[in-house]
Amino acid sequence: MNTQFDFGHSVPRNIVYVKPVAVADLPEAIRNQAHGAETLYAVHREDGEQLALVADRKLAFVLARQHDMAPVAVH
Repeated sequence: MNTQFDFGHSVPRNIVYVKPVAVADLPEAIRNQAHGAETLYAVHREDGEQLALVADRKLAFVLARQHDMAPVAVH
């Protein structure tokens, strides 16, 4: 099971990660803008830098794809 595989260009280069974030864990200034939502969705680069914080999961994926990124869900 240690056979090497050349992924070549098949692996997306601009991978971003989409993860749910509890509004209760966010700073007060952001909680005040959440309009009653309990969960928001963060889009992060591979190095952990947060790129966006949006209202729903579908929007996070659409936003990433509109910027030529390949979104992956984090559970």
